[in-house]
Amino acid sequence: MPRQARLDAPGVLHHVMVRGIERRAIFRDEVDRADFVARLAALVPATGLIVYAWALLPNHAHCLVRTGTRPLPRVMRSLLTGYAGAFNRRHHRIGHLFQNRYKSIVVEDDPYLLELVRYLHLNPIRAKVVSEFRALDRYPWTGHSALLGTVPRPWQATGAILAQFGPSLRRARTAYREFVAAGLAQGRRPELQGGGLVRSLGGWAAVAHLRRGREGYAGDERILGSAAFVEALQHALPPAPGDRGAAPTVAAIIQRVCTRCGIDPGRLQRGGRKPAVSQAREGIAYLCTEVAGHPTRTLAPLLGVRPVSVYAAARRGLAERGRWDALMEHM
Repeated sequence: MPRQARLDAPGVLHHVMVRGIERRAIFRDEVDRADFVARLAALVPATGLIVYAWALLPNHAHCLVRTGTRPLPRVMRSLLTGYAGAFNRRHHRIGHLFQNRYKSIVVEDDPYLLELVRYLHLNPIRAKVVSEFRALDRYPWTGHSALLGTVPRPWQATGAILAQFGPSLRRARTAYREFVAAGLAQGRRPELQGGGLVRSLGGWAAVAHLRRGREGYAGDERILGSAAFVEALQHALPPAPGDRGAAPTVAAIIQRVCTRCGIDPGRLQRGGRKPAVSQAREGIAYLCTEVAGHPTRTLAPLLGVRPVSVYAAARRGLAERGRWDALMEHM
């Protein structure tokens, strides 16, 4: 069955999951985790993304986010292709890092927002990455520690979550922690992880009941919510723009940047240090390596420079990232 287009619009709540290809690790050390979090944090002011909860596990990651001014596919493409490229360079590997495209589920705020905050933040305990609940309070690789104030994350929307637990910060944090602790006994919750119609209607028992009667029902594997919510979204939300599932090719980036700089792509390979040519090299090097995750070795001959010069050009392009990132919006 062909995959369905994503559903997205400004203000829509999503549960996003990414997994390593063949279940391999996508985070090998603290440097990897810090890099991923830094990239996620940078997207908040740049795209209007709101991050409520997140958790990094060795071979996968979860985020509970609300779309801002930039469509979710473009946000995730920027996050994942940039991270994958940096990961491959750090660990001297080539090839895909993530399993297919990321998975995103549109979520009905009530009653799932807080349930998913709790579920995501308990992931390290269920995966036995963290040994006990007390240790989770200071574990830096979920949003739980940010909500408790033990690991500051000013970019995370902690206020929006804590406001639902109490009038004062101290009371709210205490009530929030008790709420999360109460979820320890729930274990894995398939109704929050997948299942399409099953997920949307509250489990197999509900589906069986509906099938025995004449009631209408709606289900969609892209949505977590009531049947009414599923049906409303299917009619209200268009497929997410820019959802092509893959980063732009090197050739596409070269053409777009050269057009922006007013030069012919063939001039890149003829050398020279004219401002327009140098700027084009910087933009291409940055977008290809840092955003789209393409290997450096493929760029050097196309840009008419040595491989070491590609790294230098990418660093200069990074300093002008606002200018170059705007070119990726329509690719």
